[in-house]
Amino acid sequence: MDLDTIWTGGERLADYDTAYDNSGAIEGAAQFVPRWQADAKAFRSELAGAGRAELGLRYGDRPRQHYDLFLPEAAPVGLAVFIHGGYWKSQEIGNWSHFAAGALARGFAVALPEYTLCPDATIPEITREIGRFLDQVAGRFEGPINLSGHSAGGHLVSRMLCTDAQIAAETAARIERVVSISGCHDLRPIMLTGMNAALRLDRPTARAESPALLEPRAGIDLTCLVGGAELPEFRRQNALLANAWHGFGVTTRAIERPGRHHFDVVDDLIDPNSELVARLTGARPL
Repeated sequence: MDLDTIWTGGERLADYDTAYDNSGAIEGAAQFVPRWQADAKAFRSELAGAGRAELGLRYGDRPRQHYDLFLPEAAPVGLAVFIHGGYWKSQEIGNWSHFAAGALARGFAVALPEYTLCPDATIPEITREIGRFLDQVAGRFEGPINLSGHSAGGHLVSRMLCTDAQIAAETAARIERVVSISGCHDLRPIMLTGMNAALRLDRPTARAESPALLEPRAGIDLTCLVGGAELPEFRRQNALLANAWHGFGVTTRAIERPGRHHFDVVDDLIDPNSELVARLTGARPL
């Protein structure tokens, strides 16, 4: 009998640090953050000049409990959220403002929350911060709430869909579409990397904070997107959540973007005509 291999992770994973080292796997990785910073600054300046940016809005008392909000030209048709990554221990929203452009052009208000980083907060504390942020910002707008997040941000938006997420029932009921971009959905392997010195995950916490090991609320539309040129662990994590949640009354799909790696797979959020923005916004006409 001839057998076709559908998936293989290769040999037994032994070097967890290399398996999750995106910077080490991407040529020219150091160029991305300065480029993002410049593009984000120009975007904020343009939107602020047009009276369509509200920056540094508070949702809590801790220094990083704030968010930036960008408004469309007409009344918003809903709210889109983007949550940045950085393995829960780095990055800031000031590098990511321009990734609001696609959903903004589709008529959505777009909010980018900041959150306390590890080790000043634990991952369970960060998930509670994101829930608090969503409850606050949801009250400002009518219509659907659609979430997107990159890497650790993909974990955080997926975590908001779980039945035990600490968000108000009214907020949860309005979440219609979610896109996890290169998301980390099972934290147990990450617990075995050197990053855990900052993350401070133990096995019970890793299990309790892994969306792939938890139950989602019914009625969700979830897209898991990853670059086809990403590290094998991110491709596996992408397929994992879409498969784990299938059968729970959830619409799921796992998509690989050919040729894209961990740092450029998110670029399609800028283009209002991209498939990624269509998935996030429901392909609302321009």
